[in-house]
Amino acid sequence: MSAYTITENEMEAIATGGAFLGTGGGGDPYIGKLMAQSAIARHGPVTVISPEDVKDDWLCVPVCMMGAPTVMLEKLPNGGEAGSALEQLEAFLGRKADALICIEAGGLNSTIPFAVAAATGLPLIDGDGMGRAFPELQMVSFTMQGVAATPMVIADEKGNSSVINAISNPWTERLARSQTIEMGGSALVALYPMSGAEVKKGILRNTLSLIFEIGKLITGERAKNRNPADALIEKLNGKRLFTGRVVDIERRTEGGFARGRAVLKGMDQDHGQTFRVDFQNEFLIALNENDQPLAVTPDLICALDADGGLPVTTEQLRFGLAVTMIGLPCDAQWRSQAGIDLVGPGYFGYPQAYTPLEDLPL
Repeated sequence: MSAYTITENEMEAIATGGAFLGTGGGGDPYIGKLMAQSAIARHGPVTVISPEDVKDDWLCVPVCMMGAPTVMLEKLPNGGEAGSALEQLEAFLGRKADALICIEAGGLNSTIPFAVAAATGLPLIDGDGMGRAFPELQMVSFTMQGVAATPMVIADEKGNSSVINAISNPWTERLARSQTIEMGGSALVALYPMSGAEVKKGILRNTLSLIFEIGKLITGERAKNRNPADALIEKLNGKRLFTGRVVDIERRTEGGFARGRAVLKGMDQDHGQTFRVDFQNEFLIALNENDQPLAVTPDLICALDADGGLPVTTEQLRFGLAVTMIGLPCDAQWRSQAGIDLVGPGYFGYPQAYTPLEDLPL
C-alpha cells in the first residue's frame, strides 16, 4: 500500500482495531488515542509509509509502553515520556531517527507511536513486530532476525530515565522489567534501533492498515446494529471459540505483568459448557471444561463484548460480562520453530504443545 495519512478523527478506528488485534493486551487504547489525537491536532496528521519505501540506511525506532496494562488505568502518562525516550536514544546514537515503528499491533502500543510521529513529523512504517500483542520485550519478529533490543531508553512520567545496554534481548527484558516495576509498574521506551534494511527483513507488513480496516469494520457493523463477530471472523480467517459470561475472574499485578484467568459459562450455542482463558497481559490460551485447548499462543485470542460488540481487554474483564472469544491464525513467522520457542505455550509454562488454530477441534 502506498503512503497515506491518519487524521485526528481516524484515530478512533485505529484505537478500536488495535484493541481487537491486541489479544486483550497492549494497554488501554483509549489513553493512547487521546494522546495521539491531541498531538495530531497540534502538529498535523501522521504519514504512514510502506516498508518498501524505507531506505536501507535509515534509522528506524519503535516507541512503546511497557508494564502492566492495569497500572495504566490509574498511572496516566504525562504525554512526553515516549518523545523523551526517543530523543535520548537519538542523542546516545548520535543521529536522528528517520522513521518510527509500532512494536506491536495492539492496544495502547498501536496508538502511542502516532502521538510521537505527529510531534516529531516522522513517518510511521506500516507494520509491526508482533501482528498482535505479547507481554515481553524480546517477543518480536526482530529478535528472530537477530536485531538487538538495545541500546534502549526507558522513561517515566516523573522525569526519570536510563539507557540500557544488554547482552541479549531476554536480558533486556529482565533489566527493563525491574526498572519498570520501580517506576511504578509502567514506563515508556524507545528500543530496537535498526536500519531500514533490517526493518524490511523482519517487520510484519501492513498491520497498521489492517487495524485501521478492522476498526472501520467494527464501527460499521455496530452502526447497523450488528455484532461485528461474524464479519471479523470472515475477514480475518478466524473462528468463533465460544460465547460465555464471566463467572470468576482472578487478576493480579505480579512481576510487572497483569496475570490471571477468567472462567466463563457458555451462552447460546455454548450453553451448559464451561471455559477458561488465561492471560499474562494478553490472552494466551483458551480451554474447554476438559482442559483441551481451543486456541493457544502464538495464535490470537480476541474478545468482543457479546452485547455491544466492542473489543474487550484483559483489564476490562469483570464478573457478569458476556464476551465472544474469537481465534485468529498468527503470522507465519510465529509458526516457525524459532517463533514457537519465543512465544509458544511451552515458554509460558503450559503443557500443551502448539497446535495451529485451524487444526484444533471446537
